[in-house]
Amino acid sequence: MKAALFLPCAAGVEALLAAECADILGAEVRVQAARGGVTVHGDAVTAMRLNLHSRLAQRVLWPLVHGPYQSEHDLYALAGHVPWGDWITPRHSFRIDTTAQRSPLQSLNFATLRVKDALCDRVRDATGERPNVDTRFPDLSLALHLSPTHATLYADTSGEALFKRGWREAKGEAPLKETLAAAMLAAAGWRGAPEDGPLFDPCCGAGTIAIEAAQIACGIAPGLQRRFGFEKMLPFRTHQALWQRMKTEARAQQHAPAVPVYAGDVSFRMTDFATRNAERAGVAKAIEFKTADALQRMPPAEGGTMMLNPPYGERIDAKGRGSQNSRESFQDEGSPADFFRQLATHWKHHYAGWTAWVLSPDMKLPQALRLKESLRVPMWNGPIECRLFRFELVAGSARTPKPEA
Repeated sequence: MKAALFLPCAAGVEALLAAECADILGAEVRVQAARGGVTVHGDAVTAMRLNLHSRLAQRVLWPLVHGPYQSEHDLYALAGHVPWGDWITPRHSFRIDTTAQRSPLQSLNFATLRVKDALCDRVRDATGERPNVDTRFPDLSLALHLSPTHATLYADTSGEALFKRGWREAKGEAPLKETLAAAMLAAAGWRGAPEDGPLFDPCCGAGTIAIEAAQIACGIAPGLQRRFGFEKMLPFRTHQALWQRMKTEARAQQHAPAVPVYAGDVSFRMTDFATRNAERAGVAKAIEFKTADALQRMPPAEGGTMMLNPPYGERIDAKGRGSQNSRESFQDEGSPADFFRQLATHWKHHYAGWTAWVLSPDMKLPQALRLKESLRVPMWNGPIECRLFRFELVAGSARTPKPEA
């Protein structure tokens, strides 16, 4: 059983995901970057391996049927072509999630209903019974995507989105998704190898960047602490022994961190959140957490990579000086603008030789920092368009190489 698997990802991450898939599967596997994701030609074992090891993909989708449509009746007919007996029985439950891009249909709910009817009717015709819908814990998760002219129905082998690694419980305000943190590290070329040097996040919040970096440095597969949708699916049941061996092999590849990871936050509460998250992720001993003001903390090492998604508002002020406005612009007067100016000054005085990567939705961040970026990488944080800026830090000067093409 082979298929052209589709792995959706955040906009701007497609090339990084394609490289990751090639690294996981080997150069002999066909991998094609597309808008909004990557297509991988493989089988059930391929899908299992990608779910276990991919840090950048949002899901691993198995295509069931694809074709043109003009109305909900066309969707019913299209879904009727799926060999549902291979995927579900009346004893199993299912759920359908629908997304659309400029679809001509008036109601996505009705479109979903017609696909559900087709599935249930085909199973009832074959067995005399209908399967049930379970929106929380289905045995079969389906994803229907509607373009302006074509519909594609997938089996979602991931179940829950892949950014849910299985360790996060304590959340800070607007926590960064694990997949985006991994994309930031991948864009920086940081792979946790000795030649990459230490990783430092001085505004760590709930610790997502530091934890993702520590797992990379320790060789921990991102999917080892969670379950996947394919574990309940009929076509994958013959591969259960192989799946257990795959996880055993992944655990055997874990090791002590190749490089140190440092993190900190001005908020004691956030540092505590991050520490507990790191414990659940199995990397508490691989990260050195410290509650400290980013404007005062000295370098934890002689050189390395800083990676941060700086917050606005209370957490960027020095301890005891909370800000009431949590979303001020860099151009406004007040603590956010002051924070970035002081941060750049602190970096130039004490962090010469470091490389700083900063994710921000504000394209004027370099002006706020009074630094010249050497690279800016487009990235999306959910619906928010951002840039990942790279700054080469030089003592007492804001001069850096010209931006790369």
